[in-house]
Amino acid sequence: MPKMKTNRAAAKRFKMTASGKAKRAKANKNHILTKKSKNRKRHLRGTEVVHETNQKEIRALMPYA
Repeated sequence: MPKMKTNRAAAKRFKMTASGKAKRAKANKNHILTKKSKNRKRHLRGTEVVHETNQKEIRALMPYA
C-alpha cells in the first residue's frame, strides 16, 4: 500500500493538539481592519479548537499529523 498524502492546504491552516484535536485561526483578521473595533480585533487573536463535527474530515486530510 502506498503512503498517504497530506493535503498541503489543510496542513497550512490547521495544527493538531496533543490530544489529537485540530485547532485553527479565527477568520476576519486579514484585511479591511480599519472599520473593525479594537475589541473585535482583540477577540480574533489566537486559535480555537475546530468544531467536533469537522474533526473527522481534518484528520482524513492530515493522516500523519
